Amino acid sequence: MQVVSRPRPGAGFELYSWLFMRISAILLLLLVLGHLVVMHLINTTENIDFNFVAKRFATPFWRSYDTLMLLLTLLHGLNGVRTIVEDYVHSRPWRVFWTFLLVTVGLVFGTIGALVIFTFQP
Repeated sequence: MQVVSRPRPGAGFELYSWLFMRISAILLLLLVLGHLVVMHLINTTENIDFNFVAKRFATPFWRSYDTLMLLLTLLHGLNGVRTIVEDYVHSRPWRVFWTFLLVTVGLVFGTIGALVIFTFQP
């Protein structure tokens, strides 16, 4: 079986999208590993409760950390689905529809997630 790889884009939006996927993957790996260390190695499930989260979210650092992890994950995943749509949906109107839907989903869930994190009140 021969594996056919997609070439790196030459310029424009697709190049920036390609670069974003590589950079966000590295950042997400570091953020998720940090999250795992703090939430599962340093602390145990017996320690993690509402008060733990309230203390953690009392600092802007942890709110920003979790928001960055949330938004990067959302954007990375939706960009991957957008690439699949570009590869497999051949009708231009359907591609526009799915791309619009992905952008809408990204904006809605990104906004809701960030609002939940930044408006959390203990």
